[in-house]
Amino acid sequence: MEYPARVITIAGSAAGGSAGIQADLKTFQELDVYGMSVVTAIVGKHPETGKNVHPQTIEAIEAQFDTAMRQVGTDALKTGMLFSKEVIDVVAGLIEQSDIKSVVIDPVMVGKLDSKLLKDDAIEALKKRLIPLATIITPNIPEARFLLGEREITNVEALKQAAIDLYELGSKYVLVKGGRLDGPAVDVLYDGKTLTLFEAPRIDTVNTSGAGCSYSAAITAYLAKGETVEDAVEHAKKFVTTAINHGFTYTEMVGPTYHAAQRKYGDAFDIKVEKVQ
Repeated sequence: MEYPARVITIAGSAAGGSAGIQADLKTFQELDVYGMSVVTAIVGKHPETGKNVHPQTIEAIEAQFDTAMRQVGTDALKTGMLFSKEVIDVVAGLIEQSDIKSVVIDPVMVGKLDSKLLKDDAIEALKKRLIPLATIITPNIPEARFLLGEREITNVEALKQAAIDLYELGSKYVLVKGGRLDGPAVDVLYDGKTLTLFEAPRIDTVNTSGAGCSYSAAITAYLAKGETVEDAVEHAKKFVTTAINHGFTYTEMVGPTYHAAQRKYGDAFDIKVEKVQ
């Protein structure tokens, strides 16, 4: 019997099921990898996360990771909401002590409704301790702006320059997601030499909760299966674009992407891939 590739997510638990650990595990299951999790914090209400983030202890985080590694091991790891400098430091240490081949750092700082998900003193720790360990980082535009010192990013050209400048922080690849720009949904990947653009049609919906988590989780899954970074990004973008296309809501609040959409309905769109440098 051939066993599935193994993946682990270190992130926050989102009670509504649309983001964080829950979105990651749904994505892993859909993409046929064996998913495990380390919960860093329990988020009880969104977007008022300042009042409703309940951090786990360092001991609990270390124990969860140790249990997963002893029982299963992993081929790829991703991080999501780490929230504090102390958690970033311990997660960086766990990665440094392991032999994990692929590390995806989703630098979760800003939520869907611009809620703050990372403490101020944690940003420098993220830049200096964690990002240099990454195979790829996957910031959205607000997160790229935070990492680059409040720079404006208003078009694809600025997106390209942001990817080039973020590469200096030490990751092997940078993927800057342009979902908040006007026009087609363009993401820019940079490996220190070549800029690659991934373009999908823009979908007219507000039901995109968890899209960023799911995108980075899908990249992690494809890397665990042995795909190149470029192929993993292309396939992950196709997965998450299809999930967004079939997003829905049960209430008047922003709803989730639909993780089962690709399996049930097939790909919504092809992804245009263009190398520009």
